[in-house]
Amino acid sequence: MSKTTTPTESTAATPTVTFRKIGNSIGATFPKEVVDAAGITEKSTWHVVQTSQGLLLKEYDEAFEKGMAAYRVVAEQYKNTLRELAQ
Repeated sequence: MSKTTTPTESTAATPTVTFRKIGNSIGATFPKEVVDAAGITEKSTWHVVQTSQGLLLKEYDEAFEKGMAAYRVVAEQYKNTLRELAQ
């Protein structure tokens, strides 16, 4: 006889993250298999993005950050021009 899985049951264990207070901050402990699969290292930097479904971790991209910093300078310098172009 086969077992039917209901929507609340899972056929595979979902890894969980444990949060702990560290001084005035909160630290997260990830399972080793998650760390290995994502390529997370002790000194790596990740962005935390809030979404409608929770938190999303995105690996820090230095080239993207440099591009965004340059954009912010240009956007401030040419804000009136950009406002006109957006219409």
